[in-house]
Amino acid sequence: MQGSKLYVGNLVYAVNNDELEELFGAYGSIKQINIIEGKGFGFVEMSNSAEAEKAKEALNGTQFKGRTIRVNEAHPPKTRQKRDYGRY
Repeated sequence: MQGSKLYVGNLVYAVNNDELEELFGAYGSIKQINIIEGKGFGFVEMSNSAEAEKAKEALNGTQFKGRTIRVNEAHPPKTRQKRDYGRY
């Protein structure tokens, strides 16, 4: 694993930063948590890639608040091409 930022998917919409910090804190120190409100996913940045890998392996596919969460390495957002619909 190259980075220390993790994508966490299939979250309960009501989850908060403290709950994710408690869950991921068992695998190392957390730099930042960013939950995308109303979307069911978020990002957890660990202090280094070894801790992120350990958290990913331990938590991916586990139950959290009644849902099976997905934990993967986060990738940078893809650039979107601007579409020109050619107005007449």
